[in-house]
Amino acid sequence: MFFSNSLENQLQRWNETIRNQPKNHNAYIRRGMVNFQLAKIDESIQDFDMAEQLDTHIKAYLWQRGLSYYYAERFAEGAQQFEIDLTVNAQDVEETVWRYLCIARSLGVEEARNSLLTVKNDPRHVMQRVYDLYAGDCTLDDVLTIGQSEGIKGNFYSHLYLGLYYEAQNNLDLAQNYIVKAADQYKIDDYMWYLAQVHKKLRGWI
Repeated sequence: MFFSNSLENQLQRWNETIRNQPKNHNAYIRRGMVNFQLAKIDESIQDFDMAEQLDTHIKAYLWQRGLSYYYAERFAEGAQQFEIDLTVNAQDVEETVWRYLCIARSLGVEEARNSLLTVKNDPRHVMQRVYDLYAGDCTLDDVLTIGQSEGIKGNFYSHLYLGLYYEAQNNLDLAQNYIVKAADQYKIDDYMWYLAQVHKKLRGWI
């Protein structure tokens, strides 16, 4: 992966910061994020856990750990993390969608849809339409159309969440198609773009 060198450099910097400031919970979060971006999933969870041990008040803000739980196939813990996140970030569609994805992978799509938590007023139109798709209230084309209208970022999010939607349904061909497009054709400076790259790597789609 072409971004590995810079991430390795970031990892070394956070290692040094933690050596000098072993009680700095934010440093563990940042290192955990870099470990995740490097597809070091278990190491990322260890860092997020340490951050919480150092400051228990941050538990509801550790959405990054929820993503790591998903890729570690610790789906029950992932669903719980996103449910807690929603108590402090109730307008973020991504929190409830990732909760859906964790439940779908462990208990099935029907259970995930039936327990989809209500989220309103996410300012991103593409994510509102993604929510509608997961709730069964719109089509794949609706998501792609709104994504296209919002440029490269909209295209990225529409393709990523369509891919994840199809992976939850065990349609791996469509999942691969959309997630690879998100990662390769719509590069954005965003943690979720790195997630798409990690997804490709862990699924062997590179």
